[in-house]
Amino acid sequence: MKILEEVTNPLYVFEQLESEVRSYCRSFPTVFSRSSGYKVWDRKGKEYIDFFAGAGSLNYGHNNPKIKQKLIEYLMKDGITHSLDMATEAKEELLVGFRDVILKPRKLNYKVMFPGPTGTNSVESALKLARKVTGREIVMSFTNAFHGMTVGSLSVTGNKFKRRGAGMSLTNTVSMPFDGYLGNQVNTAEYIERFLEDNGSGVSLPAAIILETVQGEGGINAASFEWLKEIESICRRWEILLIVDDVQVGCGRTGPFFSFEPAGIQPDIICLSKSIGGYGIPLALTLIKPEHDVWEPGEHNGTFRGHNLAFVAGREALQYWETDQFSKQIQQKGEKVNRFLRQLVERYPEMRGEVRGRGLIQGIALGVDGLAEKICAAAFDKGLIMETSGPSSEVIKLLPPLIIDNEGLEKGLQIIAASFEQCRRDLPVN
Repeated sequence: MKILEEVTNPLYVFEQLESEVRSYCRSFPTVFSRSSGYKVWDRKGKEYIDFFAGAGSLNYGHNNPKIKQKLIEYLMKDGITHSLDMATEAKEELLVGFRDVILKPRKLNYKVMFPGPTGTNSVESALKLARKVTGREIVMSFTNAFHGMTVGSLSVTGNKFKRRGAGMSLTNTVSMPFDGYLGNQVNTAEYIERFLEDNGSGVSLPAAIILETVQGEGGINAASFEWLKEIESICRRWEILLIVDDVQVGCGRTGPFFSFEPAGIQPDIICLSKSIGGYGIPLALTLIKPEHDVWEPGEHNGTFRGHNLAFVAGREALQYWETDQFSKQIQQKGEKVNRFLRQLVERYPEMRGEVRGRGLIQGIALGVDGLAEKICAAAFDKGLIMETSGPSSEVIKLLPPLIIDNEGLEKGLQIIAASFEQCRRDLPVN
């Protein structure tokens, strides 16, 4: 029986040897073996279109050939791989490239901190720095926010299930309603300001307000540019630091390199990770306005903050941003996705769908329990990798690599259409 199960169950080894905490392999039950661009193949040779992109870590696609070549060249000349925060040529080239390609053209001035390899490392460093700068403890975050899985990041995360995983009280934070959370008729920025100006509100003046301009894991809730401007204005009035978590929706995911650019705001601290590493290699940056860079040497550190392979890959990925052509292509693809999703919502009113997001992070929130998960499962069977998001997994989430061509995008969208039609037939008749 054991031998038979090993043969018939492709995930036998993982089920026997890996922790029960594993997640994505339950949604995508196969063993993947290779990938290229926007495609992935399992070990039986079945091809999948990737509308997941490593949860936003593969904006430039799988095994991007130009980035791969740079990595191979660097390895073959015995380039430095690990360096803590020592100075290396690879880090120098990334810093200069980031300044010249990203910051200068946008008239932005930030110091670059390497906090560790992941997004939650960046968030933790931002929270610590905001408290150090202001001398205050409370950080304000938002409903349905997601900022990471370490304790500090969890304290500003909204999801009840993930918060419960901390196994302890999560303190020194206060949660406020995100834009649209109380309906379109309520301006939650005004609501927040009322709490701050009222000495009887019970809300202490925070060190920082941390937000995502588009809440990826929280259900693809996109804040309006007007709301973002109001939040920035509140921060300036009350001398609160504004932290923008651009870990998933930065690096071009919404069109511009930074998701907040169209709002015309300038955060005090910016958190970047995922695709900043260029090739799916772990890397995180914390961007700090120079006047807030008050760290003492070594006051925040990490063994793997000097990941030189990520520096090399990240620098090469910046080539996409030397002109505005790539950004325009992302926006055009986003418009195509948006039209398609709106057509689906109109075609299947019984699913009670709502289109959300912008750029190439979009989706449909579905008003039927469990339906989003069924649609994603049907899409996987048909050769498309796509996940759900939202507090109840009620949103289908499209997150393709930004380099996907029109043929791949259209093919993936048609699989979604076929999956909607299949799942419509399974809906209960009222």
